[in-house]
Amino acid sequence: MAGFLSMLKQSTLVHLCFAISFFTSGLIINTVQCILYVGLKPFNKHLYRTIGYYLCYSFYSQLVFLADWWSDTKLNVYASDEDMKYCGTEHVLLLMNHTYEIDWLLGWMFCEKVRVLGNCKAYAKKVIQYIPTIGWAWKFAEFVFLERSFEKDREIIGRQINEILDYPDPVWLLLNAEGTRFTEQKHEASVKFAQEKGMVPLKHHLIPRTKGFTASLPFLREKCPAVLDIQLAISKDSKVKPTIFNILNGKQIEAHLCVRRFPTGTLPEREEDAAVWLQDLFREKDRMQDSFHRTGSFFTDSGVAERPKLQLHRRPTTLVNTAFWVVATLTPMLYYLVMLLFSGEILYFSIGAGILFAFYMLMVKAIGMSKISKASSYGAEKLKNGHSPTHEPVEPTAAESSKDK
Repeated sequence: MAGFLSMLKQSTLVHLCFAISFFTSGLIINTVQCILYVGLKPFNKHLYRTIGYYLCYSFYSQLVFLADWWSDTKLNVYASDEDMKYCGTEHVLLLMNHTYEIDWLLGWMFCEKVRVLGNCKAYAKKVIQYIPTIGWAWKFAEFVFLERSFEKDREIIGRQINEILDYPDPVWLLLNAEGTRFTEQKHEASVKFAQEKGMVPLKHHLIPRTKGFTASLPFLREKCPAVLDIQLAISKDSKVKPTIFNILNGKQIEAHLCVRRFPTGTLPEREEDAAVWLQDLFREKDRMQDSFHRTGSFFTDSGVAERPKLQLHRRPTTLVNTAFWVVATLTPMLYYLVMLLFSGEILYFSIGAGILFAFYMLMVKAIGMSKISKASSYGAEKLKNGHSPTHEPVEPTAAESSKDK
């Protein structure tokens, strides 16, 4: 039975069925979002955002299902009772290391468990809003879409944060302060830059860019009670690498996530001091990551106070939601595809085959865009050219490629 289940999880046909369900449900959700954006938001923004929460949750949780139920990925959370007491009850600015292909998905797993998945938002590249399904969903969900011009981005940040913090339910806003996902090439450029500027090089992170953070802080102080730091680590000795492909093939990944809460009121008010605070935070995060890879613990050699290990259980809602969409989308889609393929007419067969091929290519493209090898070279080029991270335009990434995440 175990062998059959493993074979089923690795079946390309099963993966294609999931892709058909996911992208079809995404287009349906986008359509509903568009109708509500035009017909409801101008008259009742509160209700629009409440409904939008459930629409986004329904879309995102299908991917969380893959990690939680399909691959049985294990997420070990380290947090104090005080930190967890506030999780899911307040607006936060989320800072997280951008290290792995699936760091965004592991972050979504945590957000789902503390019940804020539907209101997860991020600083993202403006071009992403034009990508069907995920980009359109983010556009209607009022993500912070930025350009690479800081003067324009500063205005956008202020306007969008004020909008987001007006939401009736807690919002988690992700800022990837490193600007782009970690790669060896970018790390080499980051180390070289730090050495040239007399800064402390980081072993496991890129030098953070502070402009997006310092530009956000003045707008966060009134309505956003805290900055939440997330440190994510996966053992380098793990036999299963943290990739979307392995998740899709049902292979279990074990990840470790440390949560620390910093009240916004305790952060420096001056822009220069806030920039120093962020740099110091990343040096601390780097010590935590180094300690984890050497000792298996974030706390042994990092100087950070130890936090208890928590095991947050997966919730059945992602399973039920995904099952609903599979039945609702695959039943009619597969029926009509079979009718087209076996119609006996070359034209209808070609249409059916073309639809299947289109879904297959969407799936392949989505998997490919998550790969680290496809990561943007923007960060490396900027550092090579000697631009300071503290004076860079905001580099918005929620993840590489399709969302860069």
